[in-house]
Amino acid sequence: MGYEMPEFLNRLGLAQSLKRWTRALQVPGSILTRDLKAMHRDMRATRDRIDALAATARTELLTRVTGQDGIERPDQCDWAVRPGPWSTAIRPAGHVDVGSPFVIGSGVTLFHDAVRSDLSVRQVRAHSGLVGPKFGLVLEVYRFDGSFVSLVQDLPAAALEGLTLNHFIAVHLQVTREQPLEIYARLNVQHGPNHEQVVRQFSFEGDRGLAEFDLAYTKINEKRLEKAWLDLILEGPEMNRVEIQDMVLLRAPRADF
Repeated sequence: MGYEMPEFLNRLGLAQSLKRWTRALQVPGSILTRDLKAMHRDMRATRDRIDALAATARTELLTRVTGQDGIERPDQCDWAVRPGPWSTAIRPAGHVDVGSPFVIGSGVTLFHDAVRSDLSVRQVRAHSGLVGPKFGLVLEVYRFDGSFVSLVQDLPAAALEGLTLNHFIAVHLQVTREQPLEIYARLNVQHGPNHEQVVRQFSFEGDRGLAEFDLAYTKINEKRLEKAWLDLILEGPEMNRVEIQDMVLLRAPRADF
């Protein structure tokens, strides 16, 4: 059966609301201010609902087109994920004059240390030649008196299930930069009352970058793991356009020598 707008709207319970708003706004001057405010509030809530549904539908359609995640897993890899901004549609897709902290969506928050900045971030469709990511993330930085921009990604509970000091965690990036830019990954692990923090600079071959954390060299108490998050840090981003085309996190047991 084909898609029919009236039936679709009825299933969402929106058809009657749209009819009521349309009739009322034919003569907007006759509506009391309090009623107009309530109507506007309901319209915005409805729009947010539709945007969320549209984002879910778009992500599912893209999943059906690609059909594979494109993640290159090492031997015995027991967890891998492509974070939200590269796998799930975000609404709204773009933001300008971004402050700090600023929630982008899909579990990612942007931080920076600038007082005066001209910074924008937006989600874009993935390049057609890439296998796996459905979206990319573009940061454009012009005037900027700070020293860094970071994207903080909370790791899901699955990342900590069964995690031991015999694991390594790897972060893979595919990034294009208008100007040279150093990029770092900072792994944060909360274990009991303690917080372990490890920083690694990405090594790049062309547009592909890799940072690895060997947990054997940390003091993490694997029996008291509570939460973990990753900071992706762009150092000195002023007057630069950075497109993070893909980001993948994975873990596997380290090799025994």
